[in-house]
Amino acid sequence: MSVRPYRDIQRRKCRQIHVGKVPVGGDAPITVQSMTNTLTHDVKATVEQIQGLERAGADIVRVSCPDQESSLALKEIVRQVNVPIVADIHFHYKRAIEAAKNGAACLRINPGNIGSSERVKEVVKAAKDYGCSMRIGVNAGSLEKELLERYGEPCPEAMVESALTHAKILEDNDFFEFKISCKASDIFLAVAAYQQLSEACDYPLHLGITEAGGLMSGTIKSSIGMGSLLWAGIGDTIRVSLSAEPVEEIKVGFDILKSLGLRRRGVTVISCPSCARQQFEVIKTVEALEKRLSHITTAMTLSVIGCVVNGPGEARETDIGFTGGGNGTHQVYVAGIPAHRLKDESIVDHLVAMVEKKAAEIEAAAKKEETAEAVS
Repeated sequence: MSVRPYRDIQRRKCRQIHVGKVPVGGDAPITVQSMTNTLTHDVKATVEQIQGLERAGADIVRVSCPDQESSLALKEIVRQVNVPIVADIHFHYKRAIEAAKNGAACLRINPGNIGSSERVKEVVKAAKDYGCSMRIGVNAGSLEKELLERYGEPCPEAMVESALTHAKILEDNDFFEFKISCKASDIFLAVAAYQQLSEACDYPLHLGITEAGGLMSGTIKSSIGMGSLLWAGIGDTIRVSLSAEPVEEIKVGFDILKSLGLRRRGVTVISCPSCARQQFEVIKTVEALEKRLSHITTAMTLSVIGCVVNGPGEARETDIGFTGGGNGTHQVYVAGIPAHRLKDESIVDHLVAMVEKKAAEIEAAAKKEETAEAVS
């Protein structure tokens, strides 16, 4: 289906950098990332968590390196995972150098808090020598004392000034392979800061509403804040910060992007909230379907509607549709066209089988097309 004019998001034009082999910015897809919460020096636990994030679709994973044991552990961690690893560094410039040497694809730093200009030069040299990019991470909760004294409180202007000051430090060291974040827990502050920053530079922007909260509240805050920025074309990589299992951050991140038509991964279920008109148990059916279909990575749409009021209309817009009918007999649609009837007792199993078959067909067709292009 072609993009309709009112759905057309014009992304901000910016330079492109790389986090390992993953491009960020330019015309690259918006990437989704998360951060581990294991002790980084516990290699086994950290690798297991990263691999779980990989399965959920993470493009990039960040790990904290607060001590030498953690930065040295990166060497073994990087060998066992496929996604590029970002090393989170605060204050200790030697940790950044160690992380670069041990396989980090990117260093998350504030150039202003890792010491003298000589130390910054050492970090930049290590990044250049080992092919690391960087992220300048500005946070409303940790702005420089001088800025707080001058502006009186965290504000968009102070955050942008901090970001650009740090960017100039890297630019003065002939380093341009970096992205910038300007996070705050207050939605209005974060959005305003990103809007101003997007106009003040052409570097890729990493979006986030920091310390957003638990799974439910954090999802809502992140969706409002990042969603409004993404809708305006601002943002090249995102991290949803939740007080929840890291894999939930990836799920929410992809759902935000899918809702805006910016990334498609897995099955998007369009379902009704249910009401007295429902002809089957919509809520339980959708819960079971989302769980059973979580392994599908192929982009597909599935509508599950309780009655014929909106069911046929939604089915016209989805790959597979299911609409509740009377006497325990329901209608299944394929590409918007009525395909066959279905009884109550086999709804979930039948729809799962249909989606899996359709996903396999889409993947086979894509591989065939890739082979044909390679041959030509």
